[in-house]
Amino acid sequence: MDKELGLTLFLVLLLCHKGHTESETSCPYRCQCFTLVQVLCADERMTSLPRNMSKQVKDFIVMTSAVAYLFPHTLEESPQLTKLVFLNNALRSIHSHAFKHLTGLQELEISGNPWLDNLTLGTFSMQTNLTKLLLNFNRLKTVLPGMFGSLKQLETLQMKGNTISDLPSFLFLNLHNLQVLDLSLNMLEEVKRETFSGLARLEILKLNSNFISNLTSDTFHNISQLIELHLEGNKISELTDGIFSVLTKLKVLNLRGNLLTTFGDKVFGFNASNLKELNLKGNRLTELSSLSHLTCLSDLILSSNQLSNLPVDIFRNVTLLENLDLSENQLTFLPERIFNNLCGIRTIHLHKNNLSKVEPKLFEDQLLIQQLYLSDNQLETLPLGLLDPFLIQHTVRLHGNPWKCDCHMWYLHDWVLRNSQDIEMLDRMLCQSPGFLRRRTVVSINRDQLVCPVSKDEMTDLSSCSLQASSDTMIIKCKVDKCSPLTVKVQFQENDSNIKEHILKNEPEHSQCSNETIIKSPIL
Repeated sequence: MDKELGLTLFLVLLLCHKGHTESETSCPYRCQCFTLVQVLCADERMTSLPRNMSKQVKDFIVMTSAVAYLFPHTLEESPQLTKLVFLNNALRSIHSHAFKHLTGLQELEISGNPWLDNLTLGTFSMQTNLTKLLLNFNRLKTVLPGMFGSLKQLETLQMKGNTISDLPSFLFLNLHNLQVLDLSLNMLEEVKRETFSGLARLEILKLNSNFISNLTSDTFHNISQLIELHLEGNKISELTDGIFSVLTKLKVLNLRGNLLTTFGDKVFGFNASNLKELNLKGNRLTELSSLSHLTCLSDLILSSNQLSNLPVDIFRNVTLLENLDLSENQLTFLPERIFNNLCGIRTIHLHKNNLSKVEPKLFEDQLLIQQLYLSDNQLETLPLGLLDPFLIQHTVRLHGNPWKCDCHMWYLHDWVLRNSQDIEMLDRMLCQSPGFLRRRTVVSINRDQLVCPVSKDEMTDLSSCSLQASSDTMIIKCKVDKCSPLTVKVQFQENDSNIKEHILKNEPEHSQCSNETIIKSPIL
Protein backbone atom coordinates (compact mmCIF):
# COMPACT_ATOMS: atom_id res chain seq x y z
CA MET A 1 0.00 0.00 0.00
CA ASP A 2 1.23 3.53 -0.84
CA LYS A 3 2.53 5.42 2.20
CA GLU A 4 0.10 8.31 1.69
CA LEU A 5 -2.82 5.90 1.36
CA GLY A 6 -1.75 4.06 4.51
CA LEU A 7 -1.39 7.30 6.44
CA THR A 8 -4.87 8.40 5.43
CA LEU A 9 -6.28 5.08 6.60
CA PHE A 10 -4.47 5.36 9.93
CA LEU A 11 -5.63 8.91 10.62
CA VAL A 12 -9.23 8.13 9.79
CA LEU A 13 -9.30 5.09 12.08
CA LEU A 14 -7.67 7.16 14.82
CA LEU A 15 -10.47 9.67 14.61
CA CYS A 16 -12.99 6.88 14.96
CA HIS A 17 -11.66 5.87 18.35
CA LYS A 18 -11.84 9.44 19.59
CA GLY A 19 -15.37 10.11 18.47
CA HIS A 20 -18.12 9.82 21.04
CA THR A 21 -20.85 12.40 20.46
CA GLU A 22 -24.56 12.64 20.90
CA SER A 23 -25.03 12.00 17.19
CA GLU A 24 -24.03 8.36 17.61
CA THR A 25 -27.60 7.38 18.42
CA SER A 26 -28.79 8.44 14.93
CA CYS A 27 -25.71 7.26 13.09
CA PRO A 28 -26.29 4.97 10.05
CA TYR A 29 -26.05 1.25 10.66
CA ARG A 30 -22.45 -0.09 10.54
CA CYS A 31 -21.08 3.45 10.52
CA GLN A 32 -19.59 5.83 13.04
CA CYS A 33 -20.29 9.53 13.48
CA PHE A 34 -17.52 11.23 15.35
CA THR A 35 -18.91 14.74 14.70
CA LEU A 36 -22.30 16.01 13.52
CA VAL A 37 -20.95 16.63 10.03
CA GLN A 38 -18.69 13.58 9.57
CA VAL A 39 -19.67 9.97 8.93
CA LEU A 40 -17.30 7.03 8.55
CA CYS A 41 -18.42 3.64 7.31
CA ALA A 42 -15.68 1.00 7.56
CA ASP A 43 -17.24 -2.47 7.50
CA GLU A 44 -16.13 -5.19 5.09
CA ARG A 45 -19.62 -6.72 5.26
CA MET A 46 -21.31 -3.60 3.92
CA THR A 47 -22.40 -4.08 0.29
CA SER A 48 -24.42 -0.88 -0.20
CA LEU A 49 -24.28 2.67 1.12
CA PRO A 50 -26.56 3.61 4.06
CA ARG A 51 -29.82 5.51 3.46
CA ASN A 52 -31.49 8.28 5.47
CA MET A 53 -28.24 9.95 6.43
CA SER A 54 -28.53 13.24 8.34
CA LYS A 55 -28.73 16.37 6.18
CA GLN A 56 -26.08 17.91 8.43
CA VAL A 57 -23.40 15.54 7.20
CA LYS A 58 -20.80 17.23 4.99
CA ASP A 59 -17.99 14.63 5.00
CA PHE A 60 -18.79 11.04 4.07
CA ILE A 61 -16.01 8.42 4.13
CA VAL A 62 -16.39 4.80 3.05
CA MET A 63 -13.50 2.43 3.72
CA THR A 64 -12.71 -1.27 3.37
CA SER A 65 -16.26 -2.14 2.40
CA ALA A 66 -17.71 -4.63 -0.10
CA VAL A 67 -19.54 -1.88 -2.04
CA ALA A 68 -18.98 -2.76 -5.70
CA TYR A 69 -21.32 -0.45 -7.65
CA LEU A 70 -22.41 3.16 -7.43
CA PHE A 71 -25.80 3.66 -9.10
CA PRO A 72 -27.57 6.92 -10.17
CA HIS A 73 -29.73 6.93 -7.04
CA THR A 74 -27.01 5.86 -4.56
CA LEU A 75 -26.20 9.35 -3.27
CA GLU A 76 -29.23 11.34 -4.37
CA GLU A 77 -30.40 11.87 -0.77
CA SER A 78 -27.15 13.62 0.23
CA PRO A 79 -26.75 16.61 -2.12
CA GLN A 80 -25.23 18.65 0.76
CA LEU A 81 -21.95 16.68 0.78
CA THR A 82 -18.75 18.68 0.28
CA LYS A 83 -16.30 15.81 0.82
CA LEU A 84 -16.70 12.22 -0.37
CA VAL A 85 -14.05 9.52 0.05
CA PHE A 86 -14.04 5.91 -1.19
CA LEU A 87 -10.84 4.31 0.11
CA ASN A 88 -9.81 0.65 -0.28
CA ASN A 89 -13.18 -0.69 -1.29
CA ALA A 90 -14.33 -3.25 -3.89
CA LEU A 91 -15.67 -0.80 -6.46
CA ARG A 92 -16.00 -2.24 -9.95
CA SER A 93 -18.19 0.31 -11.70
CA ILE A 94 -19.38 3.88 -11.18
CA HIS A 95 -22.44 5.05 -13.14
CA SER A 96 -21.98 8.28 -15.05
CA HIS A 97 -24.82 9.85 -12.96
CA ALA A 98 -23.67 8.52 -9.57
CA PHE A 99 -22.53 12.01 -8.49
CA LYS A 100 -25.16 13.94 -10.43
CA HIS A 101 -26.78 15.46 -7.32
CA LEU A 102 -23.53 16.35 -5.53
CA THR A 103 -23.13 19.77 -7.10
CA GLY A 104 -21.52 21.26 -3.95
CA LEU A 105 -18.79 18.64 -3.75
CA GLN A 106 -15.35 20.16 -3.20
CA GLU A 107 -13.22 17.08 -2.52
CA LEU A 108 -13.63 13.61 -4.04
CA GLU A 109 -11.38 10.61 -3.59
CA ILE A 110 -11.82 7.19 -5.22
CA SER A 111 -8.63 5.27 -4.41
CA GLY A 112 -7.43 1.74 -3.72
CA ASN A 113 -10.03 -0.15 -5.74
CA PRO A 114 -8.23 -3.01 -7.52
CA TRP A 115 -11.14 -3.87 -9.83
CA LEU A 116 -11.99 -0.37 -11.02
CA ASP A 117 -10.49 -0.18 -14.52
CA ASN A 118 -12.47 2.63 -16.18
CA LEU A 119 -14.57 5.73 -15.63
CA THR A 120 -17.48 6.71 -17.86
CA LEU A 121 -17.51 10.03 -19.67
CA GLY A 122 -19.65 12.51 -17.74
CA THR A 123 -18.91 11.04 -14.31
CA PHE A 124 -17.72 14.45 -13.01
CA SER A 125 -19.83 16.69 -15.24
CA MET A 126 -21.78 18.27 -12.34
CA GLN A 127 -18.82 18.84 -10.00
CA THR A 128 -18.08 22.40 -11.08
CA ASN A 129 -17.01 23.34 -7.52
CA LEU A 130 -14.56 20.46 -7.11
CA THR A 131 -11.05 21.59 -6.06
CA LYS A 132 -9.48 18.19 -5.26
CA LEU A 133 -9.85 14.90 -7.16
CA LEU A 134 -7.84 11.81 -6.14
CA LEU A 135 -8.01 8.66 -8.29
CA ASN A 136 -4.98 6.77 -6.97
CA PHE A 137 -4.11 3.07 -6.98
CA ASN A 138 -7.05 1.78 -8.94
CA ARG A 139 -6.66 -0.13 -12.22
CA LEU A 140 -7.56 2.67 -14.60
CA LYS A 141 -6.25 1.86 -18.08
CA THR A 142 -7.44 4.86 -20.05
CA VAL A 143 -8.71 8.36 -19.49
CA LEU A 144 -11.30 9.55 -22.00
CA PRO A 145 -10.98 12.93 -23.72
CA GLY A 146 -13.19 15.49 -21.98
CA MET A 147 -13.27 13.54 -18.69
CA PHE A 148 -12.25 16.62 -16.70
CA GLY A 149 -13.77 19.27 -18.97
CA SER A 150 -16.17 20.70 -16.38
CA LEU A 151 -13.71 20.86 -13.45
CA LYS A 152 -12.66 24.48 -13.95
CA GLN A 153 -12.06 25.05 -10.21
CA LEU A 154 -9.88 21.96 -9.77
CA GLU A 155 -6.56 22.66 -8.00
CA THR A 156 -5.29 19.11 -7.29
CA LEU A 157 -5.57 16.06 -9.57
CA GLN A 158 -3.88 12.76 -8.68
CA MET A 159 -4.04 9.58 -10.77
CA LYS A 160 -0.94 7.76 -9.54
CA GLY A 161 -0.56 4.01 -9.30
CA ASN A 162 -2.86 3.08 -12.17
CA THR A 163 -2.02 1.43 -15.52
CA ILE A 164 -2.56 4.43 -17.79
CA SER A 165 -0.32 4.18 -20.86
CA ASP A 166 -1.52 7.16 -22.87
CA LEU A 167 -2.95 10.62 -22.23
CA PRO A 168 -5.30 12.21 -24.79
CA SER A 169 -4.26 15.51 -26.27
CA PHE A 170 -5.73 18.56 -24.52
CA LEU A 171 -6.97 16.37 -21.64
CA PHE A 172 -6.34 19.17 -19.14
CA LEU A 173 -7.33 22.05 -21.42
CA ASN A 174 -9.97 23.60 -19.10
CA LEU A 175 -8.09 23.08 -15.83
CA HIS A 176 -6.84 26.66 -15.60
CA ASN A 177 -6.64 26.57 -11.78
CA LEU A 178 -4.80 23.25 -11.48
CA GLN A 179 -1.69 23.56 -9.29
CA VAL A 180 -0.79 19.91 -8.52
CA LEU A 181 -0.84 17.10 -11.10
CA ASP A 182 0.43 13.63 -10.13
CA LEU A 183 0.58 10.93 -12.83
CA SER A 184 3.32 8.87 -11.20
CA LEU A 185 3.55 5.07 -11.14
CA ASN A 186 1.66 4.52 -14.40
CA MET A 187 2.84 3.13 -17.75
CA LEU A 188 3.24 6.30 -19.82
CA GLU A 189 5.71 5.95 -22.67
CA GLU A 190 5.53 9.38 -24.26
CA VAL A 191 4.39 12.87 -23.36
CA LYS A 192 2.83 14.85 -26.21
CA ARG A 193 3.33 18.58 -26.56
CA GLU A 194 -0.45 19.22 -26.35
CA THR A 195 -0.93 17.17 -23.16
CA PHE A 196 -0.51 20.04 -20.73
CA SER A 197 -2.30 22.74 -22.70
CA GLY A 198 -4.36 25.03 -20.50
CA LEU A 199 -2.51 24.42 -17.23
CA ALA A 200 -1.64 28.05 -16.65
CA ARG A 201 -1.36 27.77 -12.85
CA LEU A 202 0.20 24.35 -12.47
CA GLU A 203 2.81 24.31 -9.66
CA ILE A 204 3.63 20.61 -9.11
CA LEU A 205 3.82 18.00 -11.88
CA LYS A 206 4.71 14.38 -11.05
CA LEU A 207 5.38 11.93 -13.87
CA ASN A 208 7.76 9.66 -11.97
CA SER A 209 8.07 5.89 -12.36
CA ASN A 210 6.40 5.70 -15.76
CA PHE A 211 8.21 4.69 -18.93
CA ILE A 212 8.71 8.13 -20.42
CA SER A 213 11.72 8.19 -22.72
CA ASN A 214 10.97 11.19 -24.89
CA LEU A 215 10.42 14.82 -23.94
CA THR A 216 10.24 17.52 -26.60
CA SER A 217 11.12 21.18 -26.30
CA ASP A 218 7.42 22.06 -26.48
CA THR A 219 6.34 19.72 -23.69
CA PHE A 220 6.28 22.38 -20.97
CA HIS A 221 5.21 25.45 -22.94
CA ASN A 222 1.73 25.65 -21.41
CA ILE A 223 2.79 25.15 -17.78
CA SER A 224 5.33 27.92 -17.36
CA GLN A 225 4.18 28.53 -13.76
CA LEU A 226 5.42 25.08 -12.70
CA ILE A 227 7.24 25.05 -9.33
CA GLU A 228 7.94 21.30 -8.94
CA LEU A 229 8.65 18.80 -11.71
CA HIS A 230 9.05 15.10 -10.86
CA LEU A 231 10.32 12.85 -13.67
CA GLU A 232 12.01 10.16 -11.60
CA GLY A 233 12.01 6.49 -12.54
CA ASN A 234 11.61 6.90 -16.30
CA LYS A 235 13.88 6.11 -19.26
CA ILE A 236 15.07 9.58 -20.19
CA SER A 237 18.56 9.31 -21.71
CA GLU A 238 19.01 12.82 -23.07
CA LEU A 239 17.83 16.35 -22.35
CA THR A 240 18.08 18.86 -25.17
CA ASP A 241 19.41 22.35 -24.53
CA GLY A 242 16.68 24.69 -23.37
CA ILE A 243 14.08 22.00 -22.70
CA PHE A 244 13.23 23.59 -19.32
CA SER A 245 13.81 27.18 -20.44
CA VAL A 246 10.15 28.21 -20.12
CA LEU A 247 9.99 26.96 -16.53
CA THR A 248 11.30 30.21 -15.07
CA LYS A 249 9.66 29.61 -11.65
CA LEU A 250 10.83 26.02 -11.23
CA LYS A 251 12.21 25.33 -7.73
CA VAL A 252 12.37 21.51 -7.62
CA LEU A 253 13.52 19.21 -10.45
CA ASN A 254 13.68 15.47 -9.77
CA LEU A 255 15.30 13.33 -12.50
CA ARG A 256 16.26 10.44 -10.25
CA GLY A 257 16.53 6.95 -11.73
CA ASN A 258 16.75 7.78 -15.44
CA LEU A 259 19.41 6.97 -18.07
CA LEU A 260 21.22 10.30 -18.35
CA THR A 261 24.97 10.11 -19.06
CA THR A 262 25.67 13.84 -18.98
CA PHE A 263 24.06 16.92 -17.48
CA GLY A 264 24.62 20.66 -17.61
CA ASP A 265 22.74 23.87 -16.95
CA LYS A 266 22.14 24.48 -20.67
CA VAL A 267 18.90 22.54 -20.31
CA PHE A 268 17.54 25.62 -18.49
CA GLY A 269 18.82 28.17 -20.98
CA PHE A 270 19.53 31.20 -18.82
CA ASN A 271 16.40 30.83 -16.68
CA ALA A 272 17.45 28.62 -13.77
CA SER A 273 17.91 31.29 -11.14
CA ASN A 274 14.99 30.01 -8.99
CA LEU A 275 15.92 26.32 -8.89
CA LYS A 276 16.63 25.17 -5.32
CA GLU A 277 16.57 21.35 -5.49
CA LEU A 278 18.08 19.15 -8.21
CA ASN A 279 18.02 15.37 -7.88
CA LEU A 280 20.05 13.31 -10.38
CA LYS A 281 20.55 10.22 -8.24
CA GLY A 282 20.72 6.82 -9.92
CA ASN A 283 21.43 7.88 -13.49
CA ARG A 284 24.51 6.95 -15.54
CA LEU A 285 26.31 10.26 -15.34
CA THR A 286 29.95 10.18 -16.37
CA GLU A 287 30.23 13.92 -16.92
CA LEU A 288 28.97 17.17 -15.40
CA SER A 289 29.37 20.34 -17.37
CA SER A 290 28.72 23.82 -16.02
CA LEU A 291 26.24 24.45 -13.20
CA SER A 292 27.06 28.15 -13.09
CA HIS A 293 23.50 29.33 -13.78
CA LEU A 294 22.10 27.48 -10.75
CA THR A 295 22.89 30.34 -8.42
CA CYS A 296 20.04 29.62 -5.94
CA LEU A 297 20.61 25.87 -5.70
CA SER A 298 20.56 24.61 -2.10
CA ASP A 299 20.24 20.83 -2.56
CA LEU A 300 22.19 18.86 -5.17
CA ILE A 301 21.99 15.05 -5.26
CA LEU A 302 24.43 13.30 -7.62
CA SER A 303 24.75 9.96 -5.83
CA SER A 304 24.74 6.52 -7.49
CA ASN A 305 26.21 7.62 -10.80
CA GLN A 306 29.49 6.91 -12.61
CA LEU A 307 31.39 10.14 -12.02
CA SER A 308 35.15 9.61 -11.83
CA ASN A 309 36.25 13.25 -11.79
CA LEU A 310 34.81 16.74 -11.47
CA PRO A 311 35.98 20.10 -12.88
CA VAL A 312 37.56 22.36 -10.27
CA ASP A 313 35.06 25.14 -11.05
CA ILE A 314 31.89 23.01 -11.17
CA PHE A 315 30.42 24.69 -8.06
CA ARG A 316 31.93 28.13 -8.67
CA ASN A 317 28.64 30.09 -8.69
CA VAL A 318 26.56 27.68 -6.63
CA THR A 319 27.49 29.50 -3.44
CA LEU A 320 24.14 28.95 -1.68
CA LEU A 321 24.55 25.18 -1.71
CA GLU A 322 23.65 23.58 1.64
CA ASN A 323 23.46 19.86 0.87
CA LEU A 324 25.69 18.02 -1.59
CA ASP A 325 25.55 14.26 -2.17
CA LEU A 326 28.32 12.74 -4.31
CA SER A 327 28.19 9.29 -2.73
CA GLU A 328 28.34 5.99 -4.63
CA ASN A 329 30.30 7.27 -7.59
CA GLN A 330 33.80 6.42 -8.86
CA LEU A 331 35.65 9.55 -7.73
CA THR A 332 39.37 8.99 -7.24
CA PHE A 333 40.41 12.61 -6.68
CA LEU A 334 38.90 15.98 -5.81
CA PRO A 335 40.61 19.27 -6.72
CA GLU A 336 41.67 21.15 -3.60
CA ARG A 337 39.56 24.23 -4.39
CA ILE A 338 36.45 22.46 -5.68
CA PHE A 339 34.42 23.50 -2.61
CA ASN A 340 35.88 26.99 -2.51
CA ASN A 341 33.35 29.64 -1.33
CA LEU A 342 30.69 27.09 -0.37
CA CYS A 343 30.63 28.72 3.04
CA GLY A 344 27.05 27.84 3.95
CA ILE A 345 27.19 24.15 3.14
CA ARG A 346 25.82 21.85 5.85
CA THR A 347 26.26 18.33 4.47
CA ILE A 348 28.80 16.75 2.11
CA HIS A 349 28.43 13.05 1.31
CA LEU A 350 31.46 11.45 -0.34
CA HIS A 351 31.07 7.89 0.92
CA LYS A 352 31.41 4.85 -1.33
CA ASN A 353 33.83 6.33 -3.84
CA ASN A 354 37.44 5.46 -4.69
CA LEU A 355 39.20 8.38 -3.00
CA SER A 356 42.75 7.39 -2.01
CA LYS A 357 43.77 10.85 -0.82
CA VAL A 358 42.26 14.26 -0.12
CA GLU A 359 43.96 17.63 -0.30
CA PRO A 360 44.81 19.46 2.97
CA LYS A 361 42.63 22.52 2.22
CA LEU A 362 39.68 20.66 0.67
CA PHE A 363 37.25 21.78 3.40
CA GLU A 364 38.89 25.10 4.25
CA ASP A 365 35.68 27.14 3.68
CA GLN A 366 33.23 24.68 5.23
CA LEU A 367 33.14 26.24 8.68
CA LEU A 368 29.48 25.38 9.33
CA ILE A 369 29.58 21.77 8.19
CA GLN A 370 27.20 19.53 10.13
CA GLN A 371 27.64 16.23 8.31
CA LEU A 372 30.68 14.91 6.46
CA TYR A 373 30.79 11.33 5.17
CA LEU A 374 34.14 9.98 3.94
CA SER A 375 33.42 6.34 4.73
CA ASP A 376 34.00 3.41 2.36
CA ASN A 377 36.76 4.92 0.25
CA GLN A 378 40.44 3.96 -0.18
CA LEU A 379 41.91 6.44 2.30
CA GLU A 380 45.00 5.38 4.27
CA THR A 381 45.44 8.65 6.15
CA LEU A 382 44.25 12.27 6.23
CA PRO A 383 46.47 15.33 5.79
CA LEU A 384 47.39 17.59 8.68
CA GLY A 385 44.65 20.12 9.54
CA LEU A 386 42.00 18.75 7.13
CA LEU A 387 39.21 18.60 9.73
CA ASP A 388 40.21 21.62 11.80
CA PRO A 389 38.12 24.39 10.13
CA PHE A 390 34.78 23.07 11.45
CA LEU A 391 33.33 25.42 14.06
CA ILE A 392 30.07 23.81 15.17
CA GLN A 393 28.86 20.38 16.29
CA HIS A 394 29.28 18.00 13.39
CA THR A 395 28.88 14.34 12.45
CA VAL A 396 31.64 12.50 10.60
CA ARG A 397 31.87 9.01 9.13
CA LEU A 398 35.33 7.57 8.48
CA HIS A 399 34.82 3.80 8.64
CA GLY A 400 35.35 1.41 5.75
CA ASN A 401 38.75 2.83 4.72
CA PRO A 402 42.05 0.87 4.73
CA TRP A 403 43.66 3.07 7.40
CA LYS A 404 47.45 2.77 7.60
CA CYS A 405 48.22 3.13 11.30
CA ASP A 406 51.79 4.41 11.21
CA CYS A 407 53.53 7.69 12.06
CA HIS A 408 51.64 9.47 9.27
CA MET A 409 48.42 8.85 11.19
CA TRP A 410 49.32 11.00 14.20
CA TYR A 411 47.08 13.91 13.20
CA LEU A 412 44.00 11.80 12.47
CA HIS A 413 44.53 9.64 15.55
CA ASP A 414 44.67 12.69 17.83
CA TRP A 415 41.63 14.23 16.12
CA VAL A 416 39.62 11.03 16.54
CA LEU A 417 40.41 10.86 20.26
CA ARG A 418 39.38 14.49 20.75
CA ASN A 419 36.19 14.22 18.69
CA SER A 420 35.11 10.63 19.27
CA GLN A 421 31.58 11.73 20.25
CA ASP A 422 31.13 13.24 16.77
CA ILE A 423 32.19 10.15 14.81
CA GLU A 424 29.50 7.67 13.80
CA MET A 425 30.29 3.93 13.78
CA LEU A 426 33.66 4.54 15.44
CA ASP A 427 33.90 0.82 16.22
CA ARG A 428 34.15 0.15 12.48
CA MET A 429 37.07 2.52 11.91
CA LEU A 430 39.85 -0.10 11.73
CA CYS A 431 43.53 -0.28 10.90
CA GLN A 432 44.34 -2.19 7.72
CA SER A 433 48.10 -2.06 8.29
CA PRO A 434 50.73 -2.65 9.65
CA GLY A 435 50.11 -6.32 10.35
CA PHE A 436 50.44 -6.18 14.13
CA LEU A 437 47.66 -3.54 14.30
CA ARG A 438 45.38 -5.00 11.62
CA ARG A 439 41.66 -5.03 12.60
CA ARG A 440 42.38 -2.91 15.65
CA THR A 441 40.10 0.12 16.09
CA VAL A 442 41.93 3.40 15.60
CA VAL A 443 40.57 4.74 18.87
CA SER A 444 42.04 1.81 20.84
CA ILE A 445 45.63 2.40 19.74
CA ASN A 446 48.20 4.39 21.68
CA ARG A 447 50.01 7.12 19.83
CA ASP A 448 53.36 5.44 20.56
CA GLN A 449 52.23 2.47 18.47
CA LEU A 450 51.94 4.63 15.36
CA VAL A 451 55.50 4.14 14.07
CA CYS A 452 57.14 4.02 10.67
CA PRO A 453 59.87 1.51 9.79
CA VAL A 454 63.30 3.07 9.18
CA SER A 455 65.11 2.17 5.98
CA LYS A 456 68.90 1.92 5.67
CA ASP A 457 68.97 5.23 3.86
CA GLU A 458 67.21 6.89 6.77
CA MET A 459 69.47 5.30 9.35
CA THR A 460 72.32 7.63 8.39
CA ASP A 461 70.30 10.53 9.72
CA LEU A 462 70.27 8.85 13.13
CA SER A 463 74.01 8.21 13.09
CA SER A 464 75.42 4.87 12.21
CA CYS A 465 73.52 1.91 13.68
CA SER A 466 73.93 -1.80 13.01
CA LEU A 467 71.91 -4.89 13.87
CA GLN A 468 73.65 -8.12 14.88
CA ALA A 469 72.31 -11.49 16.00
CA SER A 470 74.12 -14.05 18.13
CA SER A 471 72.33 -17.16 19.40
CA ASP A 472 69.18 -15.91 21.16
CA THR A 473 70.42 -12.34 21.47
CA MET A 474 69.93 -9.43 19.06
CA ILE A 475 72.36 -6.51 19.34
CA ILE A 476 71.59 -2.98 18.18
CA LYS A 477 74.81 -0.97 18.02
CA CYS A 478 74.66 2.77 17.36
CA LYS A 479 77.68 5.04 17.19
CA VAL A 480 76.89 8.55 18.37
CA ASP A 481 78.78 11.78 18.78
CA LYS A 482 79.73 12.68 22.28
CA CYS A 483 76.80 14.12 24.19
CA SER A 484 74.38 13.54 21.28
CA PRO A 485 70.83 12.64 22.44
CA LEU A 486 69.43 9.34 21.20
CA THR A 487 66.46 7.18 22.21
CA VAL A 488 66.22 3.50 21.30
CA LYS A 489 62.98 1.58 21.78
CA VAL A 490 62.63 -2.19 21.70
CA GLN A 491 59.12 -3.67 21.46
CA PHE A 492 58.16 -7.29 22.21
CA GLN A 493 54.85 -8.39 20.68
CA GLU A 494 53.38 -11.48 22.30
CA ASN A 495 50.95 -13.97 20.79
CA ASP A 496 47.95 -12.16 22.28
CA SER A 497 49.08 -8.97 20.50
CA ASN A 498 50.12 -7.32 23.76
CA ILE A 499 53.24 -5.23 23.36
CA LYS A 500 55.97 -4.75 25.95
CA GLU A 501 58.31 -1.87 25.37
CA HIS A 502 61.80 -1.10 26.67
CA ILE A 503 63.35 2.31 26.25
CA LEU A 504 66.97 3.41 26.59
CA LYS A 505 67.92 7.06 26.24
CA ASN A 506 71.33 8.57 25.72
CA GLU A 507 71.12 11.65 27.97
CA PRO A 508 74.32 13.71 27.78
CA GLU A 509 73.49 15.93 30.69
CA HIS A 510 73.47 12.97 33.07
CA SER A 511 76.06 10.65 31.62
CA GLN A 512 79.66 10.42 30.58
CA CYS A 513 78.62 10.50 26.88
CA SER A 514 80.13 7.15 25.96
CA ASN A 515 80.78 6.55 22.30
CA GLU A 516 78.84 3.30 22.16
CA THR A 517 75.38 2.28 23.31
CA ILE A 518 74.57 -1.43 23.25
CA ILE A 519 71.18 -2.98 23.90
CA LYS A 520 70.84 -6.73 24.19
CA SER A 521 67.48 -8.46 23.98
CA PRO A 522 66.18 -11.96 23.26
CA ILE A 523 65.28 -12.67 19.67
CA LEU A 524 61.48 -12.92 19.18
